[in-house]
Amino acid sequence: MSLKVLDDDGEGKASNIIAALEYIQELNSHGRRLLVHGVNLSVGYGFEPAWFACGQSPVCVEVNRTVASGVVVVAAAGNTGYGYNQPMSAGPRAAGLDITINDPGNAEDAITVGSTHRDMPHVYGISYFSSKGPTGDGRLKPDLVAPGERILSCSSGDKPGAPPFEEQAGDGSTVVLSQYVEDSGTSMAAPHVSGVIAAFLSARREFIGQPLKVKSIFMKTATDLGRERYFQGSGLVDLMRAIQSV
Repeated sequence: MSLKVLDDDGEGKASNIIAALEYIQELNSHGRRLLVHGVNLSVGYGFEPAWFACGQSPVCVEVNRTVASGVVVVAAAGNTGYGYNQPMSAGPRAAGLDITINDPGNAEDAITVGSTHRDMPHVYGISYFSSKGPTGDGRLKPDLVAPGERILSCSSGDKPGAPPFEEQAGDGSTVVLSQYVEDSGTSMAAPHVSGVIAAFLSARREFIGQPLKVKSIFMKTATDLGRERYFQGSGLVDLMRAIQSV
């Protein structure tokens, strides 16, 4: 199921995300009849400490409420983990930045996902842009990491360099079904984890409706990449180890 919360320019309001999460809870009868088992949130924005404590913004509260209703919520950590410092002895210097986890990834019960190199995560580790913990109130985030660099996937709109995927219709005409584009970001990493969890729940259906147990299983079975905890979380998601652990 795809619920559109952003406009054609990729912009939107947090209230749109909240409305989508509320709709899913209604579909699930607020946990009494689960039809939707998980949510992927490849969206985010920096939390506003002047307005809300970290992890307590309306969208984070709604994420936690959705998890409490029995739904796994996977959220992108954000792409704000790299910027500039201003040393006193020199001009601006590019540097990794901590305390950069985005909302709704700051939600306590969300599975917050950072990005790794696509092919060689043990060598190259965590993507330079991947938002880093801790959260603004000192909690451990992200929770997991997954491939997020130069991922080839479907594009919902016209993007430069996106080759069309074409198919012949019955009358011999060519129909453009979709476009593919290569992109990087934690928004590309989060769906890897969502897909892995969907596969896990198809094999271990007893955990449907128990999102916190699912989160615990995947954090315990992740592959340690040997990086700082606030960079890698528990490590690289591992489906087979998770399935075999229960």
